[in-house]
Amino acid sequence: MPGRERSTVAEVPASHRPRGGRGKTVVAVVAFFIALAILLSLGTWQVQRLHWKEQLLADMAERRAAPPVSLADIEAMAAKGEDIEYRPVTVSGVFANNRERHFFATWRGQTGYHVYTPLQLADGRFLFVNRGFTPFEAKEPEMRKQGQLTGEQTVTGLARARLAEKPSSIVPENDLAKNIFYWKDLDTMASSTGIAADRLVPFFVDAGEAPNPKGLPIGAVTQFDLPNNHLQYAVTWYGLAAALVGVALYALFRRKGGRPTP
Repeated sequence: MPGRERSTVAEVPASHRPRGGRGKTVVAVVAFFIALAILLSLGTWQVQRLHWKEQLLADMAERRAAPPVSLADIEAMAAKGEDIEYRPVTVSGVFANNRERHFFATWRGQTGYHVYTPLQLADGRFLFVNRGFTPFEAKEPEMRKQGQLTGEQTVTGLARARLAEKPSSIVPENDLAKNIFYWKDLDTMASSTGIAADRLVPFFVDAGEAPNPKGLPIGAVTQFDLPNNHLQYAVTWYGLAAALVGVALYALFRRKGGRPTP
């Protein structure tokens, strides 16, 4: 109309308006699917670990129930790369009591040590045998002289594989000066007693429940109760995934419900 000033500000076309809201939505959707994928992956991984642990426990139970075999049989299995853990074995030899090593351990709430003693075989090699638990006050051999078996001995127990390395950085270093081992380093156990590597059987044997004089060391201390919390972890991760979906659906419905009617 005449006399009315024309606006100097040109109207911006709708196609050129900022799309910040849409961009944020895209980012939120992408973040949602990434988080959901991570949570579902973690839950599935725990389910796989659960199946693995259950199979491991079943294998352990089956091996423990098998009749004992000879040391030569266990060595043949190890040479072929087979798992020798918890396989019953019978072996004979003479204990080198002056070379025993002490592994820090607890037994039924009591602090002490597992006594690892080299058993000298007929061929001159040595096999470290975990003879069992002795309390802290009976660490030194003179405190349990009657348990220091001499002469030919036959041990029936379970084969145990050696450790390739220290199981964790938080485990203390072995104290050779005090003869206290915090992890079962077979090579160091042997070298600290003067046993050459070529005369060492490359695994351990945990002695069974055959009693020792005066009850020390206490045999059959092998632990079989492996933690199996994978089902609980799987439920936790899947539960978090479900909660994430619930929050996303709530936010979506709330947004739709809050839009103004055209």
